[in-house]
Amino acid sequence: MDLFDDIGEVEGSIIPVDSILPPELFLVPIKTRPVFPGIITPLIVPGGKFAKAVDESLKGNSFIGLVLLKDEENEKKTEENIYEYGVVAKILKKVNLPDGAVNILINTVRRFKVESFSSVEPLLIAKVNYPEEEPGASKNTIKAMMRTLLIMTRELAQNNPLFTEEMKLTMLNVNEPGKMADFVCSILNIEKEDYQSVIESVNLKDRIEKVLLYLKKEIDLVSLQREIQENIQDKIDKQQRQFFLREQLKAIQAELGQKEGKYEKKYEKFLERLKAIPADPEVIEEVEREMEKFFYTDQNTADYNVIRNYLDIMESLPWEAAPSREIDLEKARKTLDRDHYKLDDVKERILEFLAVKKLKPTEKGSILLLVGPPGVGKTSIAKSIAEAMGRKFFRFSVGGMRDEAEIKGHRRTYIGAMPGKIITALRITKEKDSVILLDEIDKLGLGMQGDPAAALLEVLDPEQNKTFRDHYLDLPFDLSSVFFIATANTLDSISRILLDRMEVINLSGYITDEKVQIFNKHLWKKVLEKNGIEPYGIQIDKKAVVSLIDHYSRESGVRGLEKQSDKLARKLALQIVKGESYPKHIEPSDVEKLLGVPKYTDDRMTKPTVPGTALGLAWTSVGGATLLIEAVFVKGKGGILLTGMIGKSMEESSSIALSYIKNLLGSEELFTEKTIHLHVPDGATPKDGPSAGITMATTILSLVLNKRIKLGFGMTGELTLTGEVLAIGGLREKIVAAKRVGVHKIIFPSDNRPQLDEIPDYVKKGMEFFPVSRFEEVAKILFEPKMIDGILKPKMEQVASAKKSKPSPKKKAAPRKKK
Repeated sequence: MDLFDDIGEVEGSIIPVDSILPPELFLVPIKTRPVFPGIITPLIVPGGKFAKAVDESLKGNSFIGLVLLKDEENEKKTEENIYEYGVVAKILKKVNLPDGAVNILINTVRRFKVESFSSVEPLLIAKVNYPEEEPGASKNTIKAMMRTLLIMTRELAQNNPLFTEEMKLTMLNVNEPGKMADFVCSILNIEKEDYQSVIESVNLKDRIEKVLLYLKKEIDLVSLQREIQENIQDKIDKQQRQFFLREQLKAIQAELGQKEGKYEKKYEKFLERLKAIPADPEVIEEVEREMEKFFYTDQNTADYNVIRNYLDIMESLPWEAAPSREIDLEKARKTLDRDHYKLDDVKERILEFLAVKKLKPTEKGSILLLVGPPGVGKTSIAKSIAEAMGRKFFRFSVGGMRDEAEIKGHRRTYIGAMPGKIITALRITKEKDSVILLDEIDKLGLGMQGDPAAALLEVLDPEQNKTFRDHYLDLPFDLSSVFFIATANTLDSISRILLDRMEVINLSGYITDEKVQIFNKHLWKKVLEKNGIEPYGIQIDKKAVVSLIDHYSRESGVRGLEKQSDKLARKLALQIVKGESYPKHIEPSDVEKLLGVPKYTDDRMTKPTVPGTALGLAWTSVGGATLLIEAVFVKGKGGILLTGMIGKSMEESSSIALSYIKNLLGSEELFTEKTIHLHVPDGATPKDGPSAGITMATTILSLVLNKRIKLGFGMTGELTLTGEVLAIGGLREKIVAAKRVGVHKIIFPSDNRPQLDEIPDYVKKGMEFFPVSRFEEVAKILFEPKMIDGILKPKMEQVASAKKSKPSPKKKAAPRKKK
């Protein structure tokens, strides 16, 4: 019998194979996809009971039933895990395999439906019926659907390279609609459940409709796939073409004696430089990746410039380790002395730092924070440190900065993105151990774009800045060799976390003698040269310099003195240009003629000349200052009225001072019908802090006693309700401020004696200091001691009598001794 016949031979007569299909079938489950009717195909059956079913089938009529498994991973019984509909197949040939499995060649005949199971073990046998195919529509409808199916199948065959010539030939030879639908479905790549739904479609119209739907999806998918492949191929072709053209260009340039593109050559050298260091592998990988993109990117695109800028910035950074530098301490001292007068304690601290660097060059050290009023030379000291260490210096101001990206840069996804200030500074200095000054760090802002102070935490932490990542670079860069110096006017506005990473060095203001020396050694020469009158040899008398300082520029630093000196020089320059006579040697009278009426004419607001006044010493962001506190009685119901832009702490100090004086005098009648109006002049300037406590108490006591305090005294100290005088801050600045206005007697807390000992002798020269621990001591210094004793004696007697009037505790009677 021919293997490709679909008929059987019984007793010499030829009959269709459908008429001899058995009512019972050995079932063999298959995975993934079913086998449709009308197909001859090989099938491997695994060893076991299903291979035995094949053998038993061959002993009989050679028919088996092929059914699809519902869930291949499920371990349920086979009879519960198969679909009802399957395909009956005729076994044409069998080949035994070494592992016990069998390879059979089958010819599928038609659909069947499982009615029941005759046997489950050892073999799976089912009773089946063979449903008849129903048209479900008219012949014309079926014919039209058949043509549509044929057209769409041909379209799929044209776009799908997996369509073989045999498939196309079979498609042409199949004329029956049902078989055509089964054949087309068998060559589609759809889900297992979709295959099974076609197997179960006995209705011909429904079957063709389902196949048309799946066929349309397959055509759309194949079209999309073809489009993707074409796009990819176009890009590959374009890149290959560009590569060949670039290589040809290089060959032409070499033939003409021209050099290779300057950028390519520069970046290749940069890559060699990184590998020779060697740099972090992450950095090398990123540079290689960016270079590859750069070489294959069209110069006319935006990406080309973005990549080039990135590589240019990377190439300009100092990736190499910092060179070893010899620190000469004697040279460093001379440099600091040359540029700055006095400030011995500051210079000593800087020399200590340099000494440690000399002994241990690898020591990263701390970050310095120079704190002091404006004009005392914080920035110039930072420059001198860089010069003394032989390093390059870069300064940028962080005052008012509100954007975190100013420190850490912008990401490259943004148009016009650039690295932050830190990386920019190193690009400019081109040295990894540069000195970078962060000016005005106390004036950092907090904006919508983040917190720059928080961004500085990583920069200023020696444990973190070894792998600092700028947002633009997005690569680790070692900042541990950079020497960071920060400057500030005050510590109040600096984040405590940020302050913890820095070592604070305080720079106090200058006294008049220091300003005179600075003027003579540095400032006057600079002013003459700046204004072009140096050749005329103009000299200035020392008394004129003192007049310039005392009457025109009372401040902690020397910036105001420089401004007034500039103004003086400009007046002289105008006289010289006009041909008028000008002073060759400037006297105090010449200063007033040139600069006009003095800004500070007298010391009325530094002398407590009437009862109810006292001079306090304050410490502000611009250095030390003096505060003349005034008090008067006004009609009222008691209490205290405050004016002069006084802050909360100072307001509380005034209440404590009033309560203490009331308690000290022991007379409430003095305060019941009168209100004390306490005022601190210069009302437009905000003032705060507890150190004016003893000054306020002295003012109120002077008012109540109607006695003026002794002249020439300035005072500072926090007062408690019990009369204790507590320690304060900024003692040096307050002493300098007092000396500047001619006050030479200072009352201060005893707890501040260690700070007084640290102040240089030349600052304390001519000053008299009175340490106090209680307010009674302050009162005895400022008033007549007998008068104060007269106030305190009744008070002490009252306390003593109160103690005596208390009944003594009764003693228990001693127990009687037994006889």
